[in-house]
This record gives sequence, structure tokens and C-alpha cells, in this order.
Amino acid sequence: MNGQRSIRAHGQRGAVLVIVLILLLVMTWMGVASMRGTSMGERMSAGIYDRSISFQAAEAALREAEALIALKPVFPTSDCNAGLCAQRVDLAASDTMRWEDSTVAWREAVSNLDVDNSGTSIVADPEYLIEAMGIAPNWPGCDREIPINEKCMSPRYRVSARSAEADRARVVLQASVSGF
Repeated sequence: MNGQRSIRAHGQRGAVLVIVLILLLVMTWMGVASMRGTSMGERMSAGIYDRSISFQAAEAALREAEALIALKPVFPTSDCNAGLCAQRVDLAASDTMRWEDSTVAWREAVSNLDVDNSGTSIVADPEYLIEAMGIAPNWPGCDREIPINEKCMSPRYRVSARSAEADRARVVLQASVSGF
């Protein structure tokens, strides 16, 4: 009997080491996979946070532009000047929209967000562009009434606002605003 035990013990010397190494390899692989998942989740939540901040900044710029429209600014007679653009009369199909044109000068918004109450802005330059779109009816069919109601027609403006958070999240918003 003593001989059989020594033969079995001698034949199993490396088996435990191999099993432990395999288990260690599996545990390491599971740890790395878990760290990758956590890292991906953190990057996704940072992207959502950046987009949210950028959206809020663009929304604030949009509201600032609407407040400027209420003050009835003087629009240039042609092209754009400091974020105010004249009405385009002869828009060809090949023309680039002003809010897509990189040569148009946008107006910087003064409303930056201070999310962490530190006194420093964390939003990268929200800005807006106001385009005169001409006179349009304020409600459907009012321009076909006889006589036309005095409140029927008013100037229309397209307001485009954009913002970027740390060059990671870009947001562009547009609104159609009637003159007051």
C-alpha cells in the first residue's frame, strides 16, 4: 500500500499547479474585463455630462438672442455683421446656409454656465447667429383674411446657437422667432 500512495502522489505533483495557474488566468481575465466595462461606463457618463453642459449653454445663448430680437436691433443691409444677418433675397440651391458657413462671424453669448459654483466657466464659448427671414403670418391663414388683422404679419428671424464643451460635445440649436 505504501508503494501505491507514493506512485499516486508522484503522478499528481504538477496537476495542482496547472489548475491554480488556469484559475489565476481566468480571474485575471475577469478582472481586466470588469475594468474595461467600468472605464467605458465612465467615458460614456462623461460624454453625457459634457453634452448636457453644452446643450444648456447653447440654450442660454438662444435665449440671449431672443432677448436681443425683442430690443429690435438694426440688421445690416447685406451679409452678416456681429451675429446679425440680413435677409437673403436670392438664395440659390448651391448656397451654404449661414449657420453652416465657416466664414460667418457669430456673436459670443455672455451667458456662461457655472455648474460647480466655483466662479469659473466650464463652457467653451456659446455663440449665436440671428438671420432675418422676412415678413410672415403669425397664425395660419391670417394673411388671406379681408381685411388683414394688424397683428397678422410680423418679421421672422432664425436664431442658431452653438456651444462646445471642451471640444468633446458640440450642440447646435435653432429656433424660429417672430418679431415683437
